[in-house]
Amino acid sequence: MAGAPSTGADEARNDAVEAALGKLDLDAKTRLLAGQDQWSLPALPQIGLASLVMSDGPVGVRGVRWTADDPSVALPSPTALAAAWDPGLARRAGRLLAQEARRKGVHVLLAPTVNLHRSPLGGRHFEAYSEDPFLTGAIGTGYVQGVQDGGVGTTVKHFVANDAETDRFTVDNVVTPRPLRELYLAPFEAIVANAHPWGIMAAYNTVNGTSMTEHRYLQREVLRGEWGFDGYIVSDWLAARSTTGALIGGLDVAMPGPKTVYGPALAAAVRAGEVEEAAVDEAVRNVLRLAARVGVLDGAPAVVTEPPATVDGDALTREIARRSFVLVRNDVRDGRPALPLDPAAGTIALSGAAARDARILGGGSATVFPDHVVSPLDGLTAALPEGALTYTVGADPSTELAVAEKGFALAAVCTAADGRVLASDPLPNGRVQWVGSDLPDGVAFDELHTVEIRGTFTPRESGEHTFGTRGVGGLTLAVGGETVFEGEQGRGTDSDPFAAFFGKPTERARVELTAGVPVEVSLRDVVHKADDLPMAAVSFSLLHLGPQFDPDELIAEAVEGARAADTAVVVVATTDAVESEGFDRKDLKLPGRQDDLVRAVAAVNANTVVVVNTGSPVELPWRDDVAAVLLSWFPGQEGGAALADVLLGAEEPGGRLPTTWPAVLADAPVSDTTPTAEGELHYTEGVFIGYRAWERAGTTPAYPFGHGLGYTEWSYETIEATGTEVRVRLTNSGPRAGREVVQIYLAPVASADGAPTVERPARWLAGFASVEAAPGESVEARIPLPRRAFEIWDEESGSWTYVAGRYEIQAARSVADRRLSAVVDTEA
Repeated sequence: MAGAPSTGADEARNDAVEAALGKLDLDAKTRLLAGQDQWSLPALPQIGLASLVMSDGPVGVRGVRWTADDPSVALPSPTALAAAWDPGLARRAGRLLAQEARRKGVHVLLAPTVNLHRSPLGGRHFEAYSEDPFLTGAIGTGYVQGVQDGGVGTTVKHFVANDAETDRFTVDNVVTPRPLRELYLAPFEAIVANAHPWGIMAAYNTVNGTSMTEHRYLQREVLRGEWGFDGYIVSDWLAARSTTGALIGGLDVAMPGPKTVYGPALAAAVRAGEVEEAAVDEAVRNVLRLAARVGVLDGAPAVVTEPPATVDGDALTREIARRSFVLVRNDVRDGRPALPLDPAAGTIALSGAAARDARILGGGSATVFPDHVVSPLDGLTAALPEGALTYTVGADPSTELAVAEKGFALAAVCTAADGRVLASDPLPNGRVQWVGSDLPDGVAFDELHTVEIRGTFTPRESGEHTFGTRGVGGLTLAVGGETVFEGEQGRGTDSDPFAAFFGKPTERARVELTAGVPVEVSLRDVVHKADDLPMAAVSFSLLHLGPQFDPDELIAEAVEGARAADTAVVVVATTDAVESEGFDRKDLKLPGRQDDLVRAVAAVNANTVVVVNTGSPVELPWRDDVAAVLLSWFPGQEGGAALADVLLGAEEPGGRLPTTWPAVLADAPVSDTTPTAEGELHYTEGVFIGYRAWERAGTTPAYPFGHGLGYTEWSYETIEATGTEVRVRLTNSGPRAGREVVQIYLAPVASADGAPTVERPARWLAGFASVEAAPGESVEARIPLPRRAFEIWDEESGSWTYVAGRYEIQAARSVADRRLSAVVDTEA
């Protein structure tokens, strides 16, 4: 497979790269391959190279600092983007992120995540797209194209088989060649072929006994050799552990700095004869090519000189959210579906803590801080007539300490040992997390002695408020001018170095406070400066938990509101303690008493609509007892406005499931994320994950892959298929304009003797397309069938093999709702 076609501009960039490389000595070259801090590579003025800046994604561009002074647009979660089944929409999202990156001085976005939903317990499930490699590759391709349309690089991650969080630094994922190729490598291969990304991120984990940052076969032979990838390969943060192993294995850049396995250590290895300088040159060439592409190398024309038209971030975020919402149930009663609601007819009782405090994104490195958030309560209040909406908490899943946010107005004050104030920086919440260049302007780590989170807290409720701390160092906590804790908090013992450094949340005090009456709060940290840290870092948090009210009383209050209303809307959600980077989930249950709330409300109001505000599947034991169920994922900063659009019928819910939703975890055919005592996680299911595994097991999920209802009906009328294209004609037979996602599945037809030539799933996704039509209008979807859809990886020959024979081409609304089919006979 070849890379992108060469152009005159490519030749000019290559010439500039070679000229720059020829001017560098060994020390400069090895320094360029090592982060100079948390987020950037060093400038080399002697060759006209500016510092190259990277930033976390994928739902927003953090920039080099998390600060309230520089907020970020927060898009819906990757699961939401995939649920739209629209690579074009993903491309528009990428262009918005490129716009954000340019605004923040960022050259490379550390995204997208294209690992698969192998297990529903994967803690970072929300940050990946789908259980299906074809859908993942298509959405990832659009995303990468969009970001790079804006002249900003991408690093497709995490290469490869980084599908869970348990022991992610040490786990050895044992995957045989066929599933490795057909499933886990497939999205990366598709994106390299179709979007030509400028970067790939090597994962923490090991695959088949070799650490990914040292995996010569996968990085050099497959990624660069077979696929023709010509970008740079960067380690996940702290993933590189061997100087010679990483370089020989194909890793170009070790992040973060300044302490890495490259830099001086790599120069010394070359001088000692452990590695060839030519290998260093190859890595430097890849980095310089990236610099040339993003426009920070003198004499090299940037790929993009005129960025795309400016994107309205709020409008696009709102559009993606509503296009991603998946209506999985919409009961018809008295001839009328439960949704959409008539905004002028009757009253709505809204309940659920997440209706007021929406969860818009997942935890971990995907976290950004937008300048505003529209909650469901905000969105519905703005859209409905005055007096039509009431709100009660009903059930609050937040029963654990969390970073102080709602009602807090905080700043971080940095002081030297002699008491001099070095800087005062506003904070978006109670977390200080500064690593390397994250430190406020004018603050040197060597001079920094203490950091104090200082400000006020105005409670929303009267009662007993709990305050706590998380972090490392000497901590002093004061509330209302009174010191409530003073002492040391040490590093944790977690095998994940990030979790160990951040420490464990610890309760420190309980204080009676009055609603609406502000109190002063302060958390002072004597900065911990350990010699073994790979970089200068300050990380500690002020934690808070509001008053814990009797859950039965909260539910009873919501029930009374629902009883008196024409419609009840309940918003249920997960929390940061359930879905976040760094750990896998233990179960799929909604936290707290949220299931009890839904049951109680549904018992008194037949028109109960449940909005599920989660990034990945949860069990919904009451799903058949409510009028409608709408999955809103983590919907981004405009989620509440988009929800009002959809619930009240201004827009149609456009989403289809990118992953199977189990009724209960025990039904899931593949769920294990825990390595053996030897540190191995065996992918014994082979090519059978997701819907492929469900069909093999013969088990019915709550909602199948591809499922999603709109506000109109579609009649599938005709299908014409060849081995290269499918044409499906369909008509909008419902009452309003709508959009349909036509899904094409290939199902091999057994030979006459019934013996399959090779074990394959019952069917697999081979293509899809969206169509739009007015009521009564007919449209045609034309969907190409890629050759790869008919191929398998032959482990004996170590190559792709076209499997000729008879196939049923199935046009479907979901993997379980197949409307039309045609049989084709193919030849190799």
